[in-house]
Amino acid sequence: MIHDMANVFLSLEPCNGDQIGYDTSENGLYMSHHKELSYSLNPYTSVLKRNAASMMISTLSNDSGDFKRLRRNPSLGESLGSNSTFYSTDNSSSSSSNFSIPRNDSTNSVNSLSLLQPRLHFRDHVWALKQRCLAAEAIEESAADIINQEEQNGEGMKLVQLLITCAEAVACRDKSRASVLLSELRASALVFGTSFQRVASCFMQGLADRLALVQPLGTVGYAATHAMNKTDIALEKKEEALRLLYEICPHIQFGHFVANCSILEAFEGESFIHVVDLGMSLGLPHGQQWRSLIESLANLPGTPPRRLRITAVGQNIEKFEIIGDELEAYARSFSINLEFSAVESNLENLKPKDIKVHDGEVLVVNSILQLHCVVKESRGALNSVLQVIHELSPKILVLVEQDSSHNGPFFLGRFMEALHYYSAIFDSLDVMLPKYDTRRAKIEQFYLAEEIKNIVSCEGPARVERHERVDQWRRRMSRAGFQAAPLKMVSQAKQWLAKVNAYEGFTITEEKGCLVLGWKSKPIVAASCWKC
Repeated sequence: MIHDMANVFLSLEPCNGDQIGYDTSENGLYMSHHKELSYSLNPYTSVLKRNAASMMISTLSNDSGDFKRLRRNPSLGESLGSNSTFYSTDNSSSSSSNFSIPRNDSTNSVNSLSLLQPRLHFRDHVWALKQRCLAAEAIEESAADIINQEEQNGEGMKLVQLLITCAEAVACRDKSRASVLLSELRASALVFGTSFQRVASCFMQGLADRLALVQPLGTVGYAATHAMNKTDIALEKKEEALRLLYEICPHIQFGHFVANCSILEAFEGESFIHVVDLGMSLGLPHGQQWRSLIESLANLPGTPPRRLRITAVGQNIEKFEIIGDELEAYARSFSINLEFSAVESNLENLKPKDIKVHDGEVLVVNSILQLHCVVKESRGALNSVLQVIHELSPKILVLVEQDSSHNGPFFLGRFMEALHYYSAIFDSLDVMLPKYDTRRAKIEQFYLAEEIKNIVSCEGPARVERHERVDQWRRRMSRAGFQAAPLKMVSQAKQWLAKVNAYEGFTITEEKGCLVLGWKSKPIVAASCWKC
């Protein structure tokens, strides 16, 4: 099956004509595209004959941290959207021992950029070559996982091939071919079909939206992508779908459970406590996370805290105030004095002075699926938010994020990673809900599909679903001055998972001090804890 899928990917035709330039970052070099990066898998045929090539790379690699980090299997987004550049290989070679990095004769465009860019060394080329080897492996492994549920169905293989061929046509700005492939997808990607047909329908919508923004070949970049104007009806549908997702799937509940356990530990023995909630737990009605915390505080042995403060940060201020009034009344029923306040601000404009911290109170910051929205092409926006949090000196920062690499610089890398990730989520919904259940359709079409379309069709400021893996968050947090506070509650989390009647297939694992909720070994959501 894996080799069959490799043949599917390797059969894709290459795109030509994209200019590629170099840029620099702290971790090395990555490619930035003046046009949308085209992607060809044909060069990987000789890369897959990698025994001798791997020996060559191992010999030439120095002992820098970058090479050591590459020893683990990367996610698709990390491989395809990583700090790398594409080089041609000699496909006529009959042996991988002839594998080499030829010079590029077309140097005019590169020379024009080289005046402004740092010179690349041979080790950079070797590093890039190794990235390509890892990318080929990641594609092969991911393809097998994606169609794992469709092994006995040739239609599953055909649909995977159709999706990726269409994605490549869109990346190459081949409007005529992409339009034909989209027509075929509409006939095969059924909203009420198998789990993979259903997820394919969402990706088909994203590809169609992206194709509408594509400029003709010969022009640079994509048309400006504007944020979608969402009607009140559309927002209501998305809010209802989010509520259903919370009630039916353990993803968000898992984040709330781990966060509350960490917060309770931080508040142990304290009388004046303060929680700053970024995004107010996605704006879910009734403040379920904080109701659970209030109950836990009331049930602690000894005297409950004299005062609990909750500060919500976000732009949906009216909804936050409604939730706050409900929480204050709920806390009074447990004889807890709760003070609720809201700060109307997006995260990028948040200032330390916006959060009022009183003397003698212990502060914690809670972020549930929020910080990925301020991850941009540059790290400035996220660094600014993390700096504000650091200046508040919280006892802990609880970070819960989707554990997948949907923020690579290259479209096809993001596409493949997202297809793998959301296929696992749709597969879990297939187990939990019947095919024609309206709740399932609402979750898929009004919430998950919106995330998928944002990842696939949007660029620039409009692309806010910039999910990243745990390792990347670990690096970002460390650079911002935070230290990991390992979560040691694996057995407790597994007991919780059993209590919420999660279906067989959901797993909880510990990864370098983080807790990860997954579906059949595919990571879905990761929770981590940080201190200043």
